[in-house]
Amino acid sequence: MKLSERFIHYTQFDTQSSEDSQTVPSTSKQLVFARFLRDEMISEGLQDVVLDDNGYLYGTLPAQLVNSSTCQLVNSLPTIGFISHYDTSPDCSGKDVKARIVEHYDGGDIELSPGRVSSPEKFPELLRHVGEDLIVTDGTTLLGADDKAGIAEIMQAMCYLRDHPEIEHGTIRVAFNPDEEIGMGAHHFDVERFGCDYAYTIDGGDLGELEYENFNAASAKIHFKGVSVHPGYAKGKMLNAARIATEFANMLPADEIPERTEGREGFFHLTGMTGGCEQAELSYIIRDHDRERFEERKLYINKVAEKICHKYGEGVCHAVVVDQYYNMLEKIDPVRHIIEKVEQAMAAAGVTPKVQPIRGGTDGAQLSFKGLPCPNIFTGAVNFHGPHEFVSLQVMEKAVQTIVNICRTSLP
Repeated sequence: MKLSERFIHYTQFDTQSSEDSQTVPSTSKQLVFARFLRDEMISEGLQDVVLDDNGYLYGTLPAQLVNSSTCQLVNSLPTIGFISHYDTSPDCSGKDVKARIVEHYDGGDIELSPGRVSSPEKFPELLRHVGEDLIVTDGTTLLGADDKAGIAEIMQAMCYLRDHPEIEHGTIRVAFNPDEEIGMGAHHFDVERFGCDYAYTIDGGDLGELEYENFNAASAKIHFKGVSVHPGYAKGKMLNAARIATEFANMLPADEIPERTEGREGFFHLTGMTGGCEQAELSYIIRDHDRERFEERKLYINKVAEKICHKYGEGVCHAVVVDQYYNMLEKIDPVRHIIEKVEQAMAAAGVTPKVQPIRGGTDGAQLSFKGLPCPNIFTGAVNFHGPHEFVSLQVMEKAVQTIVNICRTSLP
C-alpha cells in the first residue's frame, strides 16, 4: 500500500477525544480505529499484537539479522520503540474528513472548497513546500495528520523493513495510544509491557523537527470566597469574589503570558474564569522550560493567594497547584546517544535536524519520567488542530526513511 493511500484511509476514522469524558479512552469511536489498526498490524505481519482494555495497542517487528557476527550480538542490541497517538484534537471536527492531494504545489492559494482558501499570505509555511504534493482538507474539518501521519509513517516503515530482509535490525516495538490531545495519552501506557530500552514519539511538525526539551507544566485552580450583601447596603460588609479574582489576575506579571512570550520563555495562562459575588474561580496553566523558574512560578501563585487573604481575610482565596509533566531534557541528557542516533538517521535520509524546545508537551515527556526515554520526531504535519492543516507527502516519506534508518544496526 502506498503511504498516501494508507494515511488518507486513516483520516476517514473520526477519533476525536473529549476533555469532558471520564472514560478511557475518552470516546468510544477511538476504539473503532484502534481495532482496525490491530487487524492491520496482524495482517502486515507484526507479532505479539495486543489491544488492551484502555485502548493501548502494542506490536512487535522481530529482529532481522543476516550476518553471523551480528546474530551473536542479538541479546545486546537495544529494543527500540516507535509511538504515535490516534486521537485527534477536540478543537476542530474530525468527522467526515475529505482529504485530497494537491500535486506539485505551485506556491499560490489553495482553494479547499468554495470560499475557503489556504493562502501563503496567511500561512507562509506553505512556501516551504513548493513543488511538493500536499494533502489538505476541504476546509470544514481538521486533517488528522496529528497524529495519523505518525501512525502511517510507522506502519510504512515496518512494512518496508519486513519486505527488505537484507536490512539488519534488532527487535522493534510499536505502540499507538488514545487521548494524547487531552493530556492523558501516557497515563495508562504500560512501559513494562512495551519493553523497550528507549523509544521515539513520531508526533512532531515539519521536516527535520527533533524535540527533546519541553515545558515543565502545572495547572492551578484559584478559589475565591466572598460575602453577598444587597449592593445598596454593602459598605463594609460585601466581599465581591469576582472582583477579587480580577485583582488576583492583575497581580500576575502582565508580560508573562502566551501572547507575549516565545522560545524558552515561560508564562502564566488564564484558561478560564467563573463566578459572582459569593464565589469565583480562576483556572491557569503554568509553563516554563527551566525547572527552577517553574518552581518559582508555582510559589508565586501561592504568595499572591496569601496576599489576597492578608488583605481581605483568611480563607477568601485558596490556590490548588498540581504538577502535570516535566521537561524531558533531564531524562534525555544521561542517554544522549539516542539523540545522536536519530540525528545520524536523519542525515542518512538527507534531512537536516532542527532541534528546538517544544512550547508544550508530548506523551514522550511523561513516558521519559516513567522510565522510557522518548524524544519526538517530525511527521510533516503543519497547522494542525484546524481546517488549514496539511502535510507534505515528500516530508512523510522522509519520516519513513528516518524511522527505517534508526532501526538499522549499521548505524551506531
